[in-house]
Amino acid sequence: MRNHQLLPRSPIGKAFRYSMDRWDQLNAYLKDGVLEIDSNLVENAIRPLALGRKNYLFAGSHDAAQRAAGIYSFFAICKKHDVNPYEWLKYVLENIHTINHKNIRDLYPQNYKKLQEG
Repeated sequence: MRNHQLLPRSPIGKAFRYSMDRWDQLNAYLKDGVLEIDSNLVENAIRPLALGRKNYLFAGSHDAAQRAAGIYSFFAICKKHDVNPYEWLKYVLENIHTINHKNIRDLYPQNYKKLQEG
């Protein structure tokens, strides 16, 4: 179908014009193997944050919303680093007394994974 055969204000005409105006950007992924054809992975990764943000409105108070945000962040960092939250928390509570305050970062979930592997 050629462009001049479409009614410019019809839904298909608008879609066609939108695509043609962005043709170079839409094809960028063909030139760079790192780029994805869509943003589904990113959208799926940030969906819990968006849901959390909406839920914070109903947390009851500002302090409760901040605590909920902290919990969301904790689970997100564990998920990002493939760390079981229960095992990590158990490890921290059992070992926090042995850690020098200067090395407290050793207890972060991302570093816990390294400890378990090493």
